[in-house]
Amino acid sequence: MSDAADDILTKPLGVGGKAARLRAGLRPTTAIAGVSALALGLLAGTVALTGDPRGGEPRASATIEIREASAPAPTARVAEVAPAGPSRSAREVEQASGVSVFRPDGSTAPDAPVIIRVPNTAQVKLAPAPDPRLTERGRHGPLPRIGEGRLRPLDVYARPEEPGTGPRIAVLVSGLGIGEAATMGAIARLPAAVSLALSPYGGDLEKTAARAREAGHEILLQLPMEPFDYPDSDPGPQTLLASGRPGENLDRVAWAMSRFPGFVAAVNFMGAKLMSEAAALEPILKELSARGLGFVDDGTAPRSGVAGLAPKVKLASARAEAVIDAVARPDAIDAELARLETLARQKGFVLASASASPLTIDRLSRWSRDLEARGVRLVPVSVVLRQNAGVAKVSSATP
Repeated sequence: MSDAADDILTKPLGVGGKAARLRAGLRPTTAIAGVSALALGLLAGTVALTGDPRGGEPRASATIEIREASAPAPTARVAEVAPAGPSRSAREVEQASGVSVFRPDGSTAPDAPVIIRVPNTAQVKLAPAPDPRLTERGRHGPLPRIGEGRLRPLDVYARPEEPGTGPRIAVLVSGLGIGEAATMGAIARLPAAVSLALSPYGGDLEKTAARAREAGHEILLQLPMEPFDYPDSDPGPQTLLASGRPGENLDRVAWAMSRFPGFVAAVNFMGAKLMSEAAALEPILKELSARGLGFVDDGTAPRSGVAGLAPKVKLASARAEAVIDAVARPDAIDAELARLETLARQKGFVLASASASPLTIDRLSRWSRDLEARGVRLVPVSVVLRQNAGVAKVSSATP
């Protein structure tokens, strides 16, 4: 038998011959490749059976439950401020919110002491208007009147004076109700203790008056009166004329009074000529007194006869000692406001008037921010009217 046959029949399997050669030819890489092929085969089988390429791997599952967000707990709000855009300064944001920040000597250092004043959320509420007890029907519409027990609109519709001590200033801003933007700006930016006078020529005056009173401002009615250079300077079609018949002037007064409810007094619009003519002025002041109203002379007429006639007709009246924006420049307005403070400290009380120009509103708003910190209080105009009925020179008194 040949060697080949002996190899097959007489030698143990795997010893010598071809088996030895095969075994000698095996290498570690070959074994690893075999194992890898086996693993791939098993993986392919698993994917074929489960359809999951990650089949066989450890896994965990979790259930995600979507719930509606619960409402946050209510928090105290100091003020609502629109987001400050790139063009709005920090001072403009303070001004819009009503929050005042006082920095001593203009300091901006982080460690410099500051005083922050937050608007009082418990603001003074004015009595509802119109009050049916104080209203009667006239030819042009509802008119104010004195109610039972001598109850006057001046008393009911006035803003109460808040408790406090020290010198006081009353400021009356006139000319509102014509431009909506300017009017709403004045209502929002000026302190509530500043009294506002509405022109009878404005549109939707009932709504404007209601907004002003809701913000805490007491309101007055502007009466258009004849100036010396009339008609070059024209207060409007319902102007009270020095040469007008009493009945005609009183009808125009009634028209103006029917335009909106809730005012405590009237104030002149122009009127230097009419207020210098006692015969024409007296019936008008008498009518205001008979209806439980007051009258404010805004201080622009050099020869006003109001102070002399008020005691005669038992009218609550006052004359402004200062016209804040007689010179309509920022520096001049600021100087007049500083003078007001000096007068208030000297006399205890001072009454001033101003127009509703944007410049004036801006300077008044800035000036009033830290007025209380300087020891001076703002009070409504009705304070002097209610406590000094018929006094000839009320503005220089200390109510």
